[in-house]
This record gives sequence, structure tokens and C-alpha cells, in this order.
Amino acid sequence: MLKGFKEFLMRGNVVDLAVAVVIGAAFSQIVNSVVADVLTPIIGMFGGRPDFSSLMIGPIAIGKFTNSVVNFLIVAAAIYFLVVVPINAAKKKLHKEQQAAPPPPPEPSDEVKILRDILAQLKAGNPR
Repeated sequence: MLKGFKEFLMRGNVVDLAVAVVIGAAFSQIVNSVVADVLTPIIGMFGGRPDFSSLMIGPIAIGKFTNSVVNFLIVAAAIYFLVVVPINAAKKKLHKEQQAAPPPPPEPSDEVKILRDILAQLKAGNPR
């Protein structure tokens, strides 16, 4: 039973997923800090403090929901423009560099060299 559990944990996908979750959690703190400490104050300079928590439509308080939607949009935009766009540009540049310099053809094996030599001699009419 423990052997099967150990094999399950040591599978590449489980370890990769665990690493991704930990890095994702750390990265979410960075993105939340960028949103809360950088982008939100910039937005606040132009339109006052961007807080909709007291917003109500009749008896329905939708302010917290509106804050959550605005925060989600800011986080999504920050991730897109600060992560996705630069990574896509780097991938595109790397792909262009790989296409620009194709690898040289592999060296033919000794057998192929001998067969080519025999073929050349046969074409020349000089059998061995």
C-alpha cells in the first residue's frame, strides 16, 4: 500500500503539478501586490479611490461584487501584459532564430560513403 502511494507521488506529473502550485501561489502574491500597490493607486490618481464597496442598486448591495470584478479584470490585464505578452514575444523570437539557422545535415555513415564510392566507380565504368 505504501509502495503504491510512493510510486504515485514520485510520478513526474504529480511532482510537476506540486511545483506548479507552489510557484503559482508565490506568483499570485506578486501579481496581487502589483495590482494593490502599483496599478490601483495609479487608477486612483485619475478617478479617486477605486472602491465600490458602498455601491447599492436599490436594496441590493453589489459593491463587493463590483470590487471583485474590477480586481479580477485588473489582475487578468496585469498577467496578460506583464507575463503572457513578453513570453509570447520571447517564444516568437526564439522560433525565428531556430528557423534562421537550420542545423547542418548529419555526416553520412561509413557504409553510405563506401556505397557512394562504388556507385561512382560503376558509373565511370571501372569495376573493382
